[in-house]
Amino acid sequence: MGLCAAKIFHEEVVEEGAKLSATVVELGNSYIILLSEGEPENLGTLSVSLPAKIGTSVSRLPLSSVLLGERSAILARLIAERVAALTNKIALVSVFIKTLSEQKAGQVFIRLLEKILKEKIGGAGT
Repeated sequence: MGLCAAKIFHEEVVEEGAKLSATVVELGNSYIILLSEGEPENLGTLSVSLPAKIGTSVSRLPLSSVLLGERSAILARLIAERVAALTNKIALVSVFIKTLSEQKAGQVFIRLLEKILKEKIGGAGT
């Protein structure tokens, strides 16, 4: 039995009195991303995005779908599509927001993800 090959990264920050956290599980072909406001961390609106196919002449944005929830559907899809496009991997994204606006939380979550992608995973995000 071997060790688990998945890598887990975590960043958090306090904005306007609310703790916002980003946890990223890196798998071979995908990222599972949990974005949450408050404690404990919670599962929220869940979206998945598939990257554009490699080697095709047609350029397109990644496709995405909401799998669970509706409250933060736009933000969950936007982040999933952005991660899929930047990394060329499947992105499964959960967004849970309690008190902050979707716009404010989204800005912070993207900042946290960029930090993880640049510093820990090795420059995948810009």
